Amino acid sequence: MAEQHFYRQLPGESLDTTPPSLLSRLHLDPPLLITLLLLSGFGLWVLYSAANADMAVTNKQSIRIGIGLGALVLLAQVPPRVLRFWTPIIYAGGLILLLLVLVAGTEIKGAQRWLSIPGLGRFQPAELLKLAAPAMVAWYFHERHLPARLKDVFIALSIVALPSLLIALQPDLGTALLVAAGGLIALFIAGLSWRLILLTASLIAVAAPLAYYFVLHDYQRRRVDTFINPEADPLGAGWNIIQSKTAIGSGGLTGKGWFEGTQSRLDFLPESSTDFIFAVLGEEFGFLGFLVLLACYLTIVLRSLLISYQAQDTFGRLLSASIGLTFFVYVIVNIGMVTGLLPVVGVPLPLVSYGGTSIITLLAGFGVLMSIHTHRKLHIHSR
Repeated sequence: MAEQHFYRQLPGESLDTTPPSLLSRLHLDPPLLITLLLLSGFGLWVLYSAANADMAVTNKQSIRIGIGLGALVLLAQVPPRVLRFWTPIIYAGGLILLLLVLVAGTEIKGAQRWLSIPGLGRFQPAELLKLAAPAMVAWYFHERHLPARLKDVFIALSIVALPSLLIALQPDLGTALLVAAGGLIALFIAGLSWRLILLTASLIAVAAPLAYYFVLHDYQRRRVDTFINPEADPLGAGWNIIQSKTAIGSGGLTGKGWFEGTQSRLDFLPESSTDFIFAVLGEEFGFLGFLVLLACYLTIVLRSLLISYQAQDTFGRLLSASIGLTFFVYVIVNIGMVTGLLPVVGVPLPLVSYGGTSIITLLAGFGVLMSIHTHRKLHIHSR
């Protein structure tokens, strides 16, 4: 009798025999892509107001989003096995670039975070590690026993700690925390006992006071002091947080309207187009505007977790979950610091704040996530 074949459905999907669409041929995930485009458009709308109708700022942001979307499409074409092969090389290259930054980096406002390339300008190698660090953790666990064993946990922690420490030395605590978060999320998904998690949390709690006095720079300690009591210096270090909370609170339910915010219009709110752009959104669009923004963010995160659930190997599962949840860490940290719930660490509001390479890195990460999702193959069984 002739051999018969049938296809087995993957969880959460249905068999479809219709010809593939253009997006499918380009390995793009429509729900994720549409939400990212809507969020980027909404972000440009808010940024135009936050920058006082400065078209130069809006155009630069549009160009960066365009470059990021180009990176997304390009990386979506690369099969996950190719990404997995290149991960150790990219990770090692990123570490070398971080060492070069410490030796010969360009210093701006007391921070040495950039490398200058003649004819191409400056770039920040730390952004590369936002993807390379969690990818390296996923690569390490790809062919290993899960849940993670104690020896593998320490090796994964070393993979995360090395770039995080090099970035913290620049100093760039915000990026260092994001790199660490991405790697630790991948490690968490790989499987950690709650006993080990509680032990680590206890050690961090014990080490925090020592880090405050012996590790943090003076400006970082001032940020912690301001977080604890911003009213202690209302016209100095506490000014940003006080004005930010005033702007958000004055927006009420529906906001004052586009271009009607007084805190940013009258320059009471510093950094209104970058770290504190959420305060502009809250003042002009109110609580309803926040709900629209949060809905976009949650849609992206939930779609990322679904892609992680449907991934066909450990590398794809760990990396896609890390990309989606690290994106959510961006959101939580930025909103937390703007509302005074967390110290100010210079983390932008993703795809809304005016920024440089962080936008490109974010969108490139979602290109990797789409590659993981669209390069899956249906399992063929014989009987």
